[in-house]
Amino acid sequence: MSNFDTAQFNELIHSRRSVYTRDYSGERVDDAIVLQMLENANWAPSHKLTEPWRFVVFTNDGLKKLADFQSACYKQVTTSNGTFDKKKWEGLKTKPLECSHIIAIGMKRHAEKGLPEWEELGAVFCAIENMYLTATVYGVGCYLSTGGITNFEEAKEFFGLEKSDRLVGFMHLGVPKNALPLGRRKSTEEKVTWIR
Repeated sequence: MSNFDTAQFNELIHSRRSVYTRDYSGERVDDAIVLQMLENANWAPSHKLTEPWRFVVFTNDGLKKLADFQSACYKQVTTSNGTFDKKKWEGLKTKPLECSHIIAIGMKRHAEKGLPEWEELGAVFCAIENMYLTATVYGVGCYLSTGGITNFEEAKEFFGLEKSDRLVGFMHLGVPKNALPLGRRKSTEEKVTWIR
């Protein structure tokens, strides 16, 4: 028999939302909550216990350092390949300053363990879901961004990642201004086949 309140657990999962910077109040999230998000992320499943997730937390003046780095990196890479977009560049320079914290999320490759990369990425995304659920419990808004400089090789070193590692994305955190909207999903039955 479970020691947990199953109804509350189910409600927690149904209540998880992505909350974007435009919906943040400007209030600061307590570092203790961020630490709990990271602690719960660390309990995600991983094959062979590789624990491939890596985190770099930016807050206070660190948010400006991140904004300066990512906007400069984006400009350098996209100017050289002809894909520069001024609106994206401006967003990279300003959006971090609208957050309480941003957590850069990486995947540390354990090639010697012989696991496929997709399996290690799956473990990191399990850790991300643990972060989302923890934020929801504490009333913190967050969203994962996988755009910007996420796929730029030139960005990895800034986040302590090596060539074989992956930068997975950025978890933006803030206190929501308002109650979160209700979610919507298509029926589970449309996506499940039972074979008995």
